[in-house]
Amino acid sequence: MTLKIILLGIIFGIILQYAKLNKYNVISGLAILENLTVAKALAIAVGAGAILMSIETGLGFATYHIKPFLLVGIIAGGFIFGMGMAILGYCPGTMAVSLGEGSLDALIGILGGLTGGLVFTLILPAINGILGPDLGTISLMSFTGNNALFYIISVLLGGGFIWLAFFLHRKEKASDYKWLYTGLALAVLDGIIFLTSAFNRPIGASTSYPYMADLLTGTTSNDYFTAIQKPGHWEMLFLIGAVLAGLLNSINRKEFKLTLIHTNWERFKGKSPAKRIFWAFTGGFILLFGARMAGGCTSGHILSGGMQLAVSSLVFAVFVFAGLLITGKLFYKRT
Repeated sequence: MTLKIILLGIIFGIILQYAKLNKYNVISGLAILENLTVAKALAIAVGAGAILMSIETGLGFATYHIKPFLLVGIIAGGFIFGMGMAILGYCPGTMAVSLGEGSLDALIGILGGLTGGLVFTLILPAINGILGPDLGTISLMSFTGNNALFYIISVLLGGGFIWLAFFLHRKEKASDYKWLYTGLALAVLDGIIFLTSAFNRPIGASTSYPYMADLLTGTTSNDYFTAIQKPGHWEMLFLIGAVLAGLLNSINRKEFKLTLIHTNWERFKGKSPAKRIFWAFTGGFILLFGARMAGGCTSGHILSGGMQLAVSSLVFAVFVFAGLLITGKLFYKRT
């Protein structure tokens, strides 16, 4: 089972690398609206995935795993996550792939993320009451029931997300369609992992950070670690595979290179290593703290939750992009 999970992580990493979704320049480019690759790929993945998931559940091959709609956690956590994503230029899953490629700022971001995960574990008892109210596990199916209306609306909404991806592509006036194949591949991979005959769970990444941080520091005698132990272990193995994908693929292409300052960072923030290290750590901390407030990240909420047409995940996505774009506008100013 361990090897299977790592293999899935390798496939996940290769898929991300194909359209360069893991790259700092690509994700920070979205924050300043110069590169829409991530948004297009996610829209395709959610749209195609929503249709695929409705078919799988209708045939009894998969079940939904909806994240609860903790009102403050989803809204505030999503916005904070978007802020961290803009500053750091990575997501919890893409950091692992870029680490394998030699991105030192991804390593610093991971250290910040581990710290953020540990701090969240420690202060959760104090802030748990303000993350709600818990509105429950709300999705399209909970509104319509498992009937013909559900499948009709699923196809229509899925088609709407696919239309959005192509609309953004036309606005961007780009000719490269790697984002399309990457989005479809992510939907298929997540659909396979959702199968009850496979892993009966969604793709995810951020739970592994508090899991690993708590293990490393011995902070395991608490309810939160008990709750995240199983998914955290699964996601840790998955991200190990993602690191291997980044390493092996970059070596095979002769592109492995230790890098701290990327071109987008240099354009706006200069060449100071100390500045990049500080902001990479800070961004990683903010990113993971927001993810834990919301109970998920780009992989677990926007991709997997979006495919399930979960209200919590769709609202999370809105506030992630709000935090990302507002922070991008304020943070990336030419020096």
